Amino acid sequence: MTTPEPTDLSQGGVAFAKIMAAIQAGEFKPGDRLREVDVANRLSLSRTPVREALRRLEAENIIEHRPRSGAVIRTLSRTEVVELYEMRLVLESTAARMAAKHAAEAEVDALAALNAQIAAAVQKPTVAAAINQQFHRSIHLAARNRFLLESARALNNALLLLGPTTLADAARIRTVVDQHAVIIDAIRTGDAGAAAAAAETHLQTSLRHRLMVMSA
Repeated sequence: MTTPEPTDLSQGGVAFAKIMAAIQAGEFKPGDRLREVDVANRLSLSRTPVREALRRLEAENIIEHRPRSGAVIRTLSRTEVVELYEMRLVLESTAARMAAKHAAEAEVDALAALNAQIAAAVQKPTVAAAINQQFHRSIHLAARNRFLLESARALNNALLLLGPTTLADAARIRTVVDQHAVIIDAIRTGDAGAAAAAAETHLQTSLRHRLMVMSA
């Protein structure tokens, strides 16, 4: 998952991008109230573009208005999390399958390098999560399909609403790194079926861990 880019040079577009980046960085979390004046002060923006950005965030289903609370970042229900991962499973397995057919050797090497960086960030969950997002983005790019990329972007907003990363301990990161390695090997050898299966296994594991964290 990548930080959304401003779609234009307007101050509202800049405010939207800054708020999205703050959500991704964990500065704003699901359930947090976004008061216009507080957001403006925190991001060093005027209130007018922040107001515009909040309207867009509501239109894109990132925030919701609650009685007596105002604008609040949405918190996904357990059912919504399962639905989101079902869509991620379809997208990631398809991306891995297509990457196995189209990825250049340099792209596969880059995936391996990113996976090594995740392994090295075992004591830094936030860093590991950011690299993990880059890893999956790189598979999407290697798939060579603009419509798949657009579908991935459409999921980005919902992914931001998942809350804190699940890459919070060494054992979890080792599992992710090991599963990534299987995906990389399948892409490198051009085995589309194995790449898709490995990606599906990876997402199923991620969903189980996410649900376990939600139940804790």
